[in-house]
Amino acid sequence: ATEGKEEASAAENNPSGVPQGKAGERSSILYSAGQFFFEYLVVVSLKKMSDGRYEPKITYQFPKRENLLKGQKEEEERLLQAIPLFCFPDGNNWAPVTEFTSETFSFVLTNVDGSRKIGYCRRLLPSGRGVRLPEVFCIISCLGCFGLFSKILDEVEKRRQISMAVIYPFMQGLRESPFPAPGKTVTIKSFIPESGTELIELTRPVDAHLEHVEFQALLQRLSPHLILHIFASAVLERRLIFLAEELSVLSQCIHAVAALLYPFTWAHTYIPVVPECLLDTVCCPTPFMVGIQMRHLERVLDQPMEEALIVDLCEGKILRAVGDEEEILPIKLQNEMLTSLNRHNNNNNVHTSEQVNALVSEAFVQFFVRMVGHYASHIKWSKNGSGTFQERAFCKAIASKTNRKFVKKFVKTNMFSLFIEEAEKSRIPHEGKR
Repeated sequence: ATEGKEEASAAENNPSGVPQGKAGERSSILYSAGQFFFEYLVVVSLKKMSDGRYEPKITYQFPKRENLLKGQKEEEERLLQAIPLFCFPDGNNWAPVTEFTSETFSFVLTNVDGSRKIGYCRRLLPSGRGVRLPEVFCIISCLGCFGLFSKILDEVEKRRQISMAVIYPFMQGLRESPFPAPGKTVTIKSFIPESGTELIELTRPVDAHLEHVEFQALLQRLSPHLILHIFASAVLERRLIFLAEELSVLSQCIHAVAALLYPFTWAHTYIPVVPECLLDTVCCPTPFMVGIQMRHLERVLDQPMEEALIVDLCEGKILRAVGDEEEILPIKLQNEMLTSLNRHNNNNNVHTSEQVNALVSEAFVQFFVRMVGHYASHIKWSKNGSGTFQERAFCKAIASKTNRKFVKKFVKTNMFSLFIEEAEKSRIPHEGKR
């Protein structure tokens, strides 16, 4: 398992799909609208080893990369070594089966330079007769857009039932198409033997920061009350462990929790599904947000752990807490957020997932606006255009004592510092008149 350690230091740091002002752009300079959809499509299969265990291995890779420079080659090899671990994080306890419900999940790998790649996975049973092992189709991309890639994986799965050979031209067509700007659609022509040429439309959501998120997944499993406890812990950058058996539940819920922090970004260890050989991640003294399969619960509880919030997504309850979660957020604002979350829960008008996303996101964005929305007027601009944030004056400007107490803690977090660093760099012209 030790080689897995280095690989997974790759799996650190950031949630996908949450913009980070300019900071996030280092990873997406090449991959903004109009750029490649994806870097690789790989198939990861389980190979039986001599000792009877199964080990995940890449059995197909598109495109094959030739002519890489030395540094690129090393990075590519690291990436390709890490992928199988995250496609089958549930270890070696596999046996061939005749039936298997396909599932979709995602993982995040962070490069040494802080740029991120997302693995979008569909685990399915190849068509055929008799007992066989599931395999994972994994698309590696720098783009955070879960809905869009789920749709691409649907197409891949449909083709897989016919033959691997039909997948290749579809992915080639996709690779040659420009990634659409928010709200725009790209149409991909695709030929399938027997059924002729199909046109597949892929539309990117208008609101980029929500395109990787399903808040409904969170609301279905946790009460608004618990969601606020989790949010409070995340805002103060604590250690959070989520438990569920299904990989799709873990990855959806963790992406949703990270997205509640918008316009701030979780800047620490972030592994939506922790591979079995990396379970000791939970011993880290630094903040982390990780997902662990329920079958490993005993092992996790046995680890020498610092204080952490442990959330059971199956039962919708908290298994272990620090104890002060109730008091972190100012009570008045907490109650307002509860009211608006309950409204979406009890609403008989059925909302689409986009509407739920917009409503939930709005409640949390409003919280930050009320708390720290006055930050811009406390940046002092010098003649040469560089800004300096006046932290003391900023905190003093908050009239409510309870709000000020919270903000004094929040300004010490990494996510607030990164946000302010960006703000100090990017002077908005109309504020220049101050």
